Amino acid sequence: MDTTMGTPKPPSRLLVAFGLISNIACSISIVFVNKWVYIHGFPNITLTCIHFMITGLGLFICERLGVFQRKSLPIISMIPLSLSFCGFVALTNLSLQNNTVGTYQLFKTLTMPCIMVIQTSFHGKTFSLPIKLTAIPISVGVFINSYYDVKFNILGTVYASLGVLVTSFYQVWVGSKQQEFQVNSMQLLFYQAPMSAIALLPIIPLFEDVIGLSPMLPLKSIPPTVWGMVFLSSCVAFLVNLTIFWIIGNTSAVTYNMVGHLKFVLVLLGGFLLFRDPLAINQIAGILLVVAGVVTYTHFKLKEQKKPPLPVVTEAKDEQ
Repeated sequence: MDTTMGTPKPPSRLLVAFGLISNIACSISIVFVNKWVYIHGFPNITLTCIHFMITGLGLFICERLGVFQRKSLPIISMIPLSLSFCGFVALTNLSLQNNTVGTYQLFKTLTMPCIMVIQTSFHGKTFSLPIKLTAIPISVGVFINSYYDVKFNILGTVYASLGVLVTSFYQVWVGSKQQEFQVNSMQLLFYQAPMSAIALLPIIPLFEDVIGLSPMLPLKSIPPTVWGMVFLSSCVAFLVNLTIFWIIGNTSAVTYNMVGHLKFVLVLLGGFLLFRDPLAINQIAGILLVVAGVVTYTHFKLKEQKKPPLPVVTEAKDEQ
């Protein structure tokens, strides 16, 4: 890539692989930590708000230690990104609350094609036919894996559909904002994390009782051991958020969704290996289809990256 034009050099494949593996490891870890926290009565959106507070604090410390250089960004331009995250969290929780797990997972597979439509319509980005076709085995694999649990209702479908739309815009904006402002993942997340935490604060009382007005467990009644796990979860969330922004900024939102499908498979396999959760034949078939889709996407993506760029500069010289 030409660095004389001010365009940063893309990361090496080894660095991209390390980022993807780090995100997978952290995301799977936080699933099990959060599961333990939720079992002990800690509210969901409150935990997410704390995650972003800790992420903001962690980035502030990193900036003070010189890990990255803070860059001034227009706050107004960051508001849509922060609000879309809040909508993504709220609608995802409402979707899970009003749908079965199978229906919830099935709608999540629509995020990748939705991102493709958004990027094609609003950002002029095109996707090759082989890349588009990789969504088919993944969607079929998720459906086969959970078809027995797929049930539709009007309210759940509305929440799930809106959740897919808001999530897609959020992930596209994460990448476009990094390019628009020429910032890295830390510089962008430095602003987005605290703004999202502040935006979530008025949402929390609408969905969760945190002051003990209902029979649910209020925050003041949560034991220190649970708070310790909340802090651990927040530290892992800091790494998850950082790797998400890095992956989208250095690859694409579509690639990040591919990684998400792979995490779905690994969580199922982890439950089988660690907790002896049973795996039915349809689940094994679904896992194989999802893995096939991810591997195929990776193959075509690497193949496209090997193609030489169009000789725009050479043509301009010839015309002169």
